[in-house]
Parts: sequence; structure tokens; C-alpha cells
Amino acid sequence: MVLALTKEIALRKNEFKDEVVETIYFGGGTPSILEIQDLRLLIDSVYQNYKVIENPEITVEANPDDLTETRITELSNNQINRLSIGIQSFFEDDLKLMNRAHNSQEAKKCLEIATQYFDNISIDLIYGVPNMSNEKWRQNIEIALFFNVPHISSYALTVEPQTALDKFIKKGIIPMPDDEVAQEHFHLLVDKLEENGFIHYELSNFGKENYFSKNNSSYWLGKKYIGIGPSAHSYDGVSRSWNVSNNTQYLKSIAENQLPSETEVLTKTDRYNEYVMTGLRTIWGISLDRIEREFGKTYLDYLNQQAAKYIEDHLLFVDENILRTTKSGKFLSDGIASDLFMLN
Repeated sequence: MVLALTKEIALRKNEFKDEVVETIYFGGGTPSILEIQDLRLLIDSVYQNYKVIENPEITVEANPDDLTETRITELSNNQINRLSIGIQSFFEDDLKLMNRAHNSQEAKKCLEIATQYFDNISIDLIYGVPNMSNEKWRQNIEIALFFNVPHISSYALTVEPQTALDKFIKKGIIPMPDDEVAQEHFHLLVDKLEENGFIHYELSNFGKENYFSKNNSSYWLGKKYIGIGPSAHSYDGVSRSWNVSNNTQYLKSIAENQLPSETEVLTKTDRYNEYVMTGLRTIWGISLDRIEREFGKTYLDYLNQQAAKYIEDHLLFVDENILRTTKSGKFLSDGIASDLFMLN
């Protein structure tokens, strides 16, 4: 698989011949289980086939149970300069409910070690967990702050079909997640992190100055990216493509020098809707000048018309011709965005 990934990197170099790579991100699953020489081989392949800026952000996603001290030192002695750690919660009962492989002690221990070797660390936390009180959620945030990590990504718990959580809910063992509780947790999180110097730069992401995720920001700002490996998605500014999710099929195609992907060319309306969705989730908002310039007056008039009721309800506001969510509108930004979409 690793050799197939290096081959795909080489096969696709012409897609980026006029671009410079700013970030390399190992995500999707648990790339931290790869041997260090495999990670090194993949990074070297990027450098051999693409132009790369002097200090790219190179992130590895990892789970706490993978991050032993040996593993952390190995990663830090290579070109990896950012860790994204799937903590989810610092409490045992939450981790069991979410069917996580690590325990509370491992969550704290890996951060204790990782912060000695890495300056740039992001952790994931989940809120809106059934039976999680506001006080318990506050303690989760306090523990994260104690470790002084500069970036936190936080998401509301979602129940996926056929998971252990889904079965517990159906059997009545635990209650369904409650939207009102999730909203309360979200506002507690925003207030607590902003008090501690974090910038709420995207709906689910909080970073100290100079610690925003460059990888994710590129996606929200509509920059081009190439996704390597089974199921990976790519975007070139005009079309979106995705690789086949079947490993055997992926390996067979790559062995035959074929890219195992499908492509969809985005219509003007698709591009407008994507910009509205990503823009509204971020501090950069939606530029009304850009809407008019790229999509025309019809789209601008439609956007203004759809946004009017949300401006009246103090969920959106316009400042310097940028449309953004207010503090109370932030949690609702995805729902508001869908109402601003242009229907084909």
C-alpha cells in the first residue's frame, strides 16, 4: 500500500506543476501506525515530485494509544512538525461510550510527553455526549488548557448507524444526544477558549495566533489540494475527484499506472454553494464583492435577499462588505448556509 501511495504521488505530479505545496497531512484512519520509514518515504516522494515551500506544515493524525514516548520521539526527529491527537474526552465513561481504544490515563500521558517534543499540537474534543453535565464538559476544557495545546478542534457527538452507540440508544441504555445540550456546551467552549487567548476561526476550530491549521484553512479558503490513497478526495478549483474506496481495486489500478478516481466538474451554482458553506463557517466570512465578481449580480441579489431575515434576527451581519455569523449565529451556521444555497 505504501509503495502504491508513493506511485500515485508521482503519477499526479503534473496536476500541481504550477503550484507550491504548503502542507502535507497524514490523516483518514490512523496513519500513526505506519512505520517511521514509511512516513519518511512518503514525505520524500512529495519532495521529489512537487515544489514544496521552505517550512511546510506536516501533520500526522494519531490516537493516544499509539503515542508512546518512543513513537513521539521518532516522529519529532523527522520532518513532522504538527500532531493532531484524537483525545475526544478525558473521562473514562465517555471514552467507553464512544468505543474508543484508549483510556483517560493514556489521553493525559500522551499529551504530557507530546508537549515536550512538539510545539504545534491539536486535539479533538467531543461535546453533547449523553449524560455529560455542563460541569463535566467544563472540566474537559480545563484539562485541555492545562496541557497548553495551541489548537483545539471540537465537534458535537453524532450517532452513526450500526455503531455500538447506535445500539445502546436503540435499546434505551443511554439517551439520544440532545441538540439543546450540545448548543449549551458549544457556547461554554467558545467563551472558555476565547478567555484563554484562542481565536474561534472556524465553526469547529480554535487556534492561538499563528497556530491555525494551514491544511484545513486551505480547504475553507478554496485552495487546491490533492488527496492520495483509497477514498481520498482532491480539488483543483474547478472539479472535485475522489479515489475508489476499495483497497484491492486501488492497488490494481495503481499497478497498471491508472488513477482509480472519478471526477465531477462543479457548476457555477456548486461553486457558489461551496463558498457560502465554507465562508460562513469561518472568521473570513463571505465576501459580497467576490460573490458579485465571480458569480454575478443575480447570485449577489439572491444572497442578500436570503440573508435579510437572518440579519434581522441578529444571526448574520455585514461589515466592510463581508457577510459573517454573529456569536449567537455561529452554532447555527450550517443550517443558515443551506438556506442561502442557490438551488439548481
